[in-house]
Amino acid sequence: MPKLDHISHPINLPDGVSATISGNDVTLAKDGKSLTREFRHPRLEVRDSSGGIEVFCDLPRRKEKALAGTWAAHLNNMARGVDSGFTYKLRAVYSHFPMTIKVQGNEMTITNLFGEKVPRIAKLPWGSGDNDEVQVKVSNKTEITVSGADREKVGQTAANIERACHIKKRDRRVFQDGIYIWSKGEE
Repeated sequence: MPKLDHISHPINLPDGVSATISGNDVTLAKDGKSLTREFRHPRLEVRDSSGGIEVFCDLPRRKEKALAGTWAAHLNNMARGVDSGFTYKLRAVYSHFPMTIKVQGNEMTITNLFGEKVPRIAKLPWGSGDNDEVQVKVSNKTEITVSGADREKVGQTAANIERACHIKKRDRRVFQDGIYIWSKGEE
């Protein structure tokens, strides 16, 4: 395998998105939305370049080459999130017992799932309101929309909701009640 003298991943920022690099922290901002993330490694650096920013490494080894690609993917997700945001759509499915979904503060309550008397609770660690990092909205009693700028937080919130409805010791092909992710994408 040939050795590379350097590796550089340019990240083009969308119109209106500004990048600020201070030490190991990179902040991307647009119209009041901002995302900050720490990128720390002794041999890799994130620096300004023409038209955006770039992840750079001089004389990379295999792990540094892989980490540079990971950092570039994180920065691209941050730029897309600040520019347009991410949305996951979930749908509640039930066959006989109609479930009720309520969002209150930092948790979602799912009652009457599979006829259970005790409600199930999904944690929403980044909030659920309009001013929080992740917004969770319930419409038509069965459709849930999870949206926000940070792809990892939006995805983890949707996974927490889906995981809270997991039914144990039943065949999933027959007992399909629950809440499932059916769409991932931009807002």
